[in-house]
Amino acid sequence: MSNNEKLSANIEEYLEAIYKISNNEKCVKTTQISKDLGITSASVSEMLKKLDKMGYVNYSQYKGAKLTEKGLKNAKRITRKHRLLERFLHDILKLKDSFLHDQACEMEHSLSDEAERALCQVLEHPDKCPGDSVIPACDLKFTTCEECMNRKEEEVNEVGKRNENLIPIMELKNHQQGKVSFIRGDYKVIRRLLDMGITIGAFISVIKIAPLSGPVEVAIRGSKLAIGRDIACNVFVELIEDNKSI
Repeated sequence: MSNNEKLSANIEEYLEAIYKISNNEKCVKTTQISKDLGITSASVSEMLKKLDKMGYVNYSQYKGAKLTEKGLKNAKRITRKHRLLERFLHDILKLKDSFLHDQACEMEHSLSDEAERALCQVLEHPDKCPGDSVIPACDLKFTTCEECMNRKEEEVNEVGKRNENLIPIMELKNHQQGKVSFIRGDYKVIRRLLDMGITIGAFISVIKIAPLSGPVEVAIRGSKLAIGRDIACNVFVELIEDNKSI
């Protein structure tokens, strides 16, 4: 049984849309949500007021809506399920790309946390959906995918859920600092990162993100490293708000 609060599919769609549009960096306008969901602006405004009262967004009629920590956690949860399902539909069922989004939307709200974990393992913990968007980390208190793979389903409840909202290094702004809390991938990925000095609990900050598909320059343990984006999207950190640089 999931420890997450059960939200209606309608609320989950709103949180997912706000997360996708904003990348949690800016307020999202009512008109943007209206266009994304195909719903009138008046209906969107009413829902945003409701979500504000429920504590999922901070909403202002003139500025728009921004996810709270509570809203962000739930938005990432449903977005993760959606993108994993797209990966499944694409890789395993071989559906056409034009069918992926709508089919995943229909399935995501009924996918249990237990089924999500099993799906992630079957797909070998993918990092991106077919559209190349990063799949958020799960909220179980594992530090690596290897830990998850080695735990039986009945042991998962003992692990518990993570309280912090983790973000991949790729989403850090210049000079923001985070504590490495989760590494996605198999033992080869983990070994590679260990050799670079990127370990669980280490503090890391982004110096510069090169444009297009260029590397991400980071500072860690007093050293500077240039890491590929394939690594940067699989190292998740807890953002350190009160200390901007290392």
